Amino acid sequence: MGNVTFSEHKVWDLPTRIFHWVNFISVISLIFIALIMMYKNELGIAGVDAKIALKEIHVTVGYIFVLNLVWRLVWGFVGNKYARWRNILPGRGFVKTVQGYLNSVTDGSPQQYVGHNPLGRLAVSAIILLLIVISLTGLTRAGTDIYYPPFGSFVKGYIAEQGVAPEAIAPYDPKGTDETKMKFLKAFKSPIGKLHKYFAYTLMFIIVIHTLPAMESEAKAGSPR
Repeated sequence: MGNVTFSEHKVWDLPTRIFHWVNFISVISLIFIALIMMYKNELGIAGVDAKIALKEIHVTVGYIFVLNLVWRLVWGFVGNKYARWRNILPGRGFVKTVQGYLNSVTDGSPQQYVGHNPLGRLAVSAIILLLIVISLTGLTRAGTDIYYPPFGSFVKGYIAEQGVAPEAIAPYDPKGTDETKMKFLKAFKSPIGKLHKYFAYTLMFIIVIHTLPAMESEAKAGSPR
């Protein structure tokens, strides 16, 4: 075998690394809280107050998730070379780039990249899209379920019965609300909630797929030679 030369490159800057870990921790936390919400009856958690409390915790962590994502979107324009969107999102000629990369993998001599390879760029693009949709749908449900910002005040003003102060409207309490408008609100938020849930499921699937190669590599490294 010929000599193999390795070189070290500084790729992911500190803000990108911070985003990655904050995103990871917040996503895992949101999934954990969501599972408790889904199986609260089986866990012996009952009552409207407990339901609201769980949603408030979920939304609070969700704010961290959203703010972290907004920071990453901004950093994609001002960060280092590898953090910028032009080096991540697919662009002109990207299909040929992917084809060339796949051909090199098939030939047994995969092209090497500093940063993400073409398939990695596709995966990151898909994940960012998922995160954006999850953020928007999550904020919408936060506003329509427990009337949290940024849409909560508007929603309470919309559903409040004539002559009732919006501030008097409480989550999951029909008192002081317009029945017709509440029916419309429920019809509106139901598909938003389903979209939020299924995009979250998709993200969970991608997380598992993303971590499998690393787990396989660690298993090989720890196996006896």
